[in-house]
Amino acid sequence: MAKLQNALAKKIPLWRDEISALVKQHGAQVISEVTIAQAYGGMRGVKGMVCDTSEVPPDVGLLIRGTPIGDLVAKTPEDIFYLLCTGELPNAADRRALTEELGSRAKVPAYVWKVLEAMPKDSHPMCMLDTAILAMQRESKFVKAYNAGMPKSEYWKPTLEDSLDLLARIPGIAAGIYRMRFKKGSRIAPKKGLGWAENYARMLGVPDKSGEFADCMRLYLVLHCDHEGGNVSAHTCHLVGSALSDAYYSVSAGLNGLAGPLHGLANQECLGWVLELMKKFKGVPTDEQLTKFAWDTLNGGKVIPGYGHAVLRVTDPRFTAFRDFGMKHFPDDPVMQMVNKVFTIVPEVLKEQGKAKNPWPNVDAGSGALLYHYGLREFDYYTVLFSVSRAMGMLSQLVINRAMGSPIERPKSVTTEWMKKQIKPAAV
Repeated sequence: MAKLQNALAKKIPLWRDEISALVKQHGAQVISEVTIAQAYGGMRGVKGMVCDTSEVPPDVGLLIRGTPIGDLVAKTPEDIFYLLCTGELPNAADRRALTEELGSRAKVPAYVWKVLEAMPKDSHPMCMLDTAILAMQRESKFVKAYNAGMPKSEYWKPTLEDSLDLLARIPGIAAGIYRMRFKKGSRIAPKKGLGWAENYARMLGVPDKSGEFADCMRLYLVLHCDHEGGNVSAHTCHLVGSALSDAYYSVSAGLNGLAGPLHGLANQECLGWVLELMKKFKGVPTDEQLTKFAWDTLNGGKVIPGYGHAVLRVTDPRFTAFRDFGMKHFPDDPVMQMVNKVFTIVPEVLKEQGKAKNPWPNVDAGSGALLYHYGLREFDYYTVLFSVSRAMGMLSQLVINRAMGSPIERPKSVTTEWMKKQIKPAAV
């Protein structure tokens, strides 16, 4: 942990000074306005948060600390977490040190397994993951340091300790849940010397003689790592953390949001639509059949899952990375062929319909096909995979916000009656 902590210790005073100067000199400057529609519409597009770990320009796609995610597809999760925290990619020694640090913290407390084994056998895997994380709250080093009276300027250090502990354990917990919930056999212990993603792939127990599945997991965990601060899971984690709740409370809360159908279920819904399409046509349909099926879906009042995005107005570069991986390693797989065909047909249908602001695919349009190919076909588990990756974003944001002394979040709410009074009468 020393290398990452030292890197942060050098950065944090500079970041604090920069933010302090911004607020002191320009604190009164207006950066956004809110319409009635936005207030009732989930605050969509309202600029009211700061997130320095990542951003999503509509015409570019996900940037991790200013670097396009497409430029990071060959990196490891350790690279990404280091980048999220410090703003810089690690050198080989720093990467190795972080891998070793996570490995040394990877042992899951025995009581966590007892808690999970006591849950109903049909519990949702996400409920099991959230429960396991919350059960470990007693391990929090931040709570111990806070109760001992440490200065506020040092809060980030035990928060980083908690973050590394949680990040180290979450792959083992997630893999154990997979094997327990879906009757895959006994748990598989982490192997010393393997990277974070490699160990997760190994502990899942998916056959992988070539290492291709492990590489798929590496890519999956890199691509889902972070996505600004306003999405439900990141925002929830930040909100709970702003009350100085520790990493276990905060991440568990964030993942409870990720479990919601409107946030974390998209990849399985996309795959389900593709499989339904293939079932209807007994294989990969013709272009004409796919076009008609797409129109039937839209005319039936439904959306085509995986197409469109709340922010993006271009093809999601994460989809491109998944598609490239699939077309490289298994281009003859019927599901992958279907994903590729949908990509060529559906945007044209959506453009012709004219209702979609963004007719291009998002990350979820292709990720499920990769999991399905390697035999991970338990749809209820897909959000857990998402969670393992997104923990990097939530935890790095939590550490940075503690370092910057971010205050408790407390926006002002208004009533509908107040809102009605703000409406100006129409000019005569």
